[in-house]
Amino acid sequence: MSTPPHTPAPTDPPRGAAPDASPRAAGSAALAEPTVPVRARWIAGVVLVNLGINAVLYAPINVLLGLQAEAVDPGAKEGILSFITACGAAVALVANPLTGALSDRTTSRFGRRVPWVAWGAVVAAVSLGGLAAVSLGVAEGVLGGTAAILALALGWCLVQAGVNGAYSTIAAAVPDVTPVGQRASVGGLGAMGQTAGILCGAAIGFVVGANLGLGYALCAGLFVVCVIPYLLRSQDRVLPRGALEPFRVGEFLRGFWVSPRRHPDFAWAWFTRFLMFVGNQLTIVYLLFFLQDEIRHPNPAGGVLVLTGLYSVMVLIAAVVAGRISDAAGGRRKVFVAGSSAVIALAALVLAFFPTWAGALLGAALLGIGFGAYLAVDFALITQVLPSAAARGKDLGVVNIAATLPQIVAPSLAFIAVTQLGGYPALFVLAAVIGLMAAALVYRIKSVP
Repeated sequence: MSTPPHTPAPTDPPRGAAPDASPRAAGSAALAEPTVPVRARWIAGVVLVNLGINAVLYAPINVLLGLQAEAVDPGAKEGILSFITACGAAVALVANPLTGALSDRTTSRFGRRVPWVAWGAVVAAVSLGGLAAVSLGVAEGVLGGTAAILALALGWCLVQAGVNGAYSTIAAAVPDVTPVGQRASVGGLGAMGQTAGILCGAAIGFVVGANLGLGYALCAGLFVVCVIPYLLRSQDRVLPRGALEPFRVGEFLRGFWVSPRRHPDFAWAWFTRFLMFVGNQLTIVYLLFFLQDEIRHPNPAGGVLVLTGLYSVMVLIAAVVAGRISDAAGGRRKVFVAGSSAVIALAALVLAFFPTWAGALLGAALLGIGFGAYLAVDFALITQVLPSAAARGKDLGVVNIAATLPQIVAPSLAFIAVTQLGGYPALFVLAAVIGLMAAALVYRIKSVP
């Protein structure tokens, strides 16, 4: 992707304040709406960070944690996996907005976002090593039962803390330096990175087989390697000391509440994103077990890799195409969000009523098309309804709760649907209904076309 050479503009401030500039004036320049298009190498850095984040998340969620849960207790693997992922999601709920808010106030000479992306990568890499150690302990009989479950939950919570620290701040970096008219295109490429990460996660899960320690080591190494290019060329704007009001705990905590009455578009965007991610999470949370127990696939881990690969190709195509069309269509967003929600609902219905390998392939393709278009355009829509430029990190962290909370809600709903409401057909019908609700409610947003 080529973009015009970067030249300074009045709203594109230098990395540090001029010696004779007041901190407040320099702070206003750092928070100004960007107008200069971002360059390809910066976009590539953002894409790679998204790739690393999603590889670290989805290799364990799709394969590694499930195999560890089965090793602890095969008869209770669904409940163990739901407990571990729910604990991790609870930590993500806090880590995402908290690190975003703290990055808003960071006055490092490297910028507001870079220190937190680096911190997140280190914490996640070390914690993945801890999960590998737990796996070794279970294999050798040193850990078992409740102790093993709690150790897995703790390790996954720490991984989530690191990953979400990086995720909230890399997301805030996009509206910091990307003009509105370029955001859906950048969002589409970011979604491409997310999808490539999911595919890498599935590949790691398939390749390592029973060697879970190797799987976690590959995840950690990949994440660190993916973060380095962004850290070296971040283009972060520096916020001078004294540019913001003094830190007060009460005001800081109250800032996490965004009034739906004062900011209704932000509230509706949050709620539709929440519904979309619940529906999507319901279709994948038990994918390994669906292939194993319902479809009777001879190689469930291999099946996960094939489905994830197909899904990834569709996301890559849909995200880039939808993002560019949305930007070219004068910033129209809602029709793409509604349409993609409907496609995801259709994918869930295919899985519900055609529980065969062919049905799974079709469902994965449709899910990729729908979610790819959604990821690209919804990100641009969200950045256009943020309440304040000074608190982008915090506000996007609050938005990201809508993507994280489903990791708690969806496993619980999935467990009830599969064990109490009729099995996998009930699970996928529920996902379809939730997706259609999201398609309808996006039209409550008024300020974005």
